[in-house]
Amino acid sequence: MSFIDMKTRQDAAVSEAPGPLAWRALCAAAFRKLSPRVQIGNPVMFVVYLGSIVSTLLGVQALLGQGEAPAGFILAVAAWLWFTVLFANAAEAVAEGRGKAQADALRATRQRVLARVLKEPRRDSPSWPVPSDELVVGAYVRVDAGELIPADGEVLQGAASVDESAITGESAPVIRESGGDFCSVTGGTRVLSDWIVMRVTARPGEAFLDRMIAMVEGAKRGKTPNEVALNILLVALTLVFLLVCVTLLPFSRFATLVTGAGSPVTITALIALLVCLIPTTIGALLSAVGVAGMSRMMKANVLATSGRAIEAAGDVDVLLLDKTGTITLGNREASAFIPAPGVTEQGLADAAQLASLADETPEGRSIVVLAKRRFNLRGRELHGARTVAFSAHTRMSGIDIGGRRIRKGAASAIRSHVQSLGGVFPDELDRLVDEVARRGSTPLVVADGNMALGVVELKDIVKGGIKERFAELRAMGIKTVMITGDNKLTAAAIAAEAGVDDYLAEATPQDKLQLIRRYQEQGHLVAMTGDGTNDAPALAQADVAVAMNSGTQAAKEAGNMVDLDSSPTKLLRVVEVGKQMIMTRGALTTFSVANDLAKYFAIIPAAFVATYPALQALNIMQLHSPATAILSAVIFNALIIVALIPLALRGVKYRAEPASRLLRRNLLIYGAGGLVAPFAGIKLIDMLLTPFF
Repeated sequence: MSFIDMKTRQDAAVSEAPGPLAWRALCAAAFRKLSPRVQIGNPVMFVVYLGSIVSTLLGVQALLGQGEAPAGFILAVAAWLWFTVLFANAAEAVAEGRGKAQADALRATRQRVLARVLKEPRRDSPSWPVPSDELVVGAYVRVDAGELIPADGEVLQGAASVDESAITGESAPVIRESGGDFCSVTGGTRVLSDWIVMRVTARPGEAFLDRMIAMVEGAKRGKTPNEVALNILLVALTLVFLLVCVTLLPFSRFATLVTGAGSPVTITALIALLVCLIPTTIGALLSAVGVAGMSRMMKANVLATSGRAIEAAGDVDVLLLDKTGTITLGNREASAFIPAPGVTEQGLADAAQLASLADETPEGRSIVVLAKRRFNLRGRELHGARTVAFSAHTRMSGIDIGGRRIRKGAASAIRSHVQSLGGVFPDELDRLVDEVARRGSTPLVVADGNMALGVVELKDIVKGGIKERFAELRAMGIKTVMITGDNKLTAAAIAAEAGVDDYLAEATPQDKLQLIRRYQEQGHLVAMTGDGTNDAPALAQADVAVAMNSGTQAAKEAGNMVDLDSSPTKLLRVVEVGKQMIMTRGALTTFSVANDLAKYFAIIPAAFVATYPALQALNIMQLHSPATAILSAVIFNALIIVALIPLALRGVKYRAEPASRLLRRNLLIYGAGGLVAPFAGIKLIDMLLTPFF
């Protein structure tokens, strides 16, 4: 299967429009879920399931001439109760079906290949073929250009360009090399060029791709704490109404016995009453909301290891964000030439450009471009020149050309270089360096021999629109904290420009860990991103930890989510998806409770008017008869589940607003809507049923 075909299937799987998938789920999976073992997992719908069985038996009894009510009425109630159960099954089945379609697309990328296992972790070591599904953890494997990586692992030797599009959806290849934070490779991806020697880190069936498939299928989706609490509430309400309905039957019979008038309520009417009063709407859709939340996270190319992680993302109130790549573009750009006293700006630009002609870093290329744009300084001859590459030891780079020794680098490194050649580093230049740092930029000092020429200002470019995003988060009560290794002056300037609430400068792994613990001790839920082994302790401590797919195995194991795109800004999207899932659950719960309140006025008078004629006063909808009223309420109860399935799968529209405002909107839209809809819907159904009764 090609990548385009796979993405087409994934897009079809997450489509919100009804289609063949929804019909297959309704006609096949919904019926398979009628097993008692499946139904008992949802206590609310299990009560409806039992009511369907009992009412069906009562209908059969009525057909034999011993019914408590007309057989047509009882069987109609029974049929719509079965539809209620089937529609609830369909809601969950459609949500699960979307995940299964995604899993099928991922499974198509997994292939059984022969791996070249090495005796020693060297390219020229003796080797022998082993099927990829028989590899053991710790095995050394060589992968050459054009070959599939047979299992998850870490690169021990070599470097290669790897195509990860089958996993991440990104067409651009990535570099995987030994050492550092980009040594992790994923089984099922393909080496495009060069070679690597890797060590297998996951057993067959436990690889990253296998875990992805299991998660998107929902095989390991446990209920979240809020979902468990809501389930307990729903079960409690169901038990209360069950006890009420059970006791109503003897009371009704006693009343008719004492008064000698009227007739007792029927068991069919009590079953219909129970089904309409218990929270069937949210009970039917609750599981679908959770499964759909994981599906939306997967659509965002984020693998969540549990539903708990998604829900925690919705409750997060502190975000820890790396500066580079998240708040800033990641590549610093030259923005100004600031000459030292006695040096012209063009002279500084000329020297800086010469020192950068062989510098292939983004910063070096930006210096060449700035000099060209400002002073029309273009390429020049470099015959006989010797370039000096940057090293962590000297912290400088440059060029030796025509007797000149031009260097650029950190201020402290250039100061030592100039003084070692007998020159003087001007105090005025120190002041310029401090000013550049205070603006949030990086000062790069240029020297020609023993003479310091000035400063090139490298500016971290804050991403467009990021300040507005932080303002939205602040409006939702979420605090943003920037983490950076920059000095405090630079960090303060960038924090002010980006609009974050706080920052941690010169951050070490221990500093990050302590910061997270401090916030958690204050009762906050903390989210952060990371990709390196040094991020693993903080990721393990955070409530929501998004590890980059390009990062180390240690980081991915420590996180409870993995971003397949390796985009640090994905943390903002993760929080939105988590909040959307909680908002959807809250909206449907509000609608369900309000919906049940309105149904009281339809079914209670109808069920007991034969016993207590005074209840006719509560028939404010003026329904045609007790039979049509009861049947209308049961039909509406079933159809409203169908109407709300798209909302459960799609989720309510995300809004960056405080919780109090969201609550008011939920009460207004879904609370008021839940009250009004049954009155209109039940009355309309009653009018359609009237000719048949």
